[in-house]
Amino acid sequence: MHLSSSLGLVEIGCATLANSYRQIADGHADEPDVKQTCQEFAAQCDHHQEQMKPFAARYGSHPSGEPERFHAIGLSSTRCGGLGLLRDLHDLYLLAGFLDMAWTLVGQAAKGARDQELIRTVDDCTKETRAQQQWLTTRLPAAPQALAVVD
Repeated sequence: MHLSSSLGLVEIGCATLANSYRQIADGHADEPDVKQTCQEFAAQCDHHQEQMKPFAARYGSHPSGEPERFHAIGLSSTRCGGLGLLRDLHDLYLLAGFLDMAWTLVGQAAKGARDQELIRTVDDCTKETRAQQQWLTTRLPAAPQALAVVD
């Protein structure tokens, strides 16, 4: 069953995204909305990972076969200034997209397994992950100012 592979991707995605949100919150602490929101999103990702533990115990969470080639690598550092923030938010969006896709895969497998509890949990977590993506998208209107600055 590929559900265990997808659960492994969710586990890796949640942990990686949570750590990356914390890094951005610390690295861009001078941006109050970024700091507070990224801390909240990190806590959401931690909660998602906790919610998935019973399912990982039931189905396993070790990627096997084709999906093991895919992985999420967190941010190694934060960048400075407006353009740096823009690039860091873009990286967070990409990581959230990785997690959103993993939720989709788990949701499809849960439907195949007819596991209603897992389906509900995935639906809730997917909504929150997509809300994170929406915030990241709406936070980018500052991009023109950052991009217009000449080096």
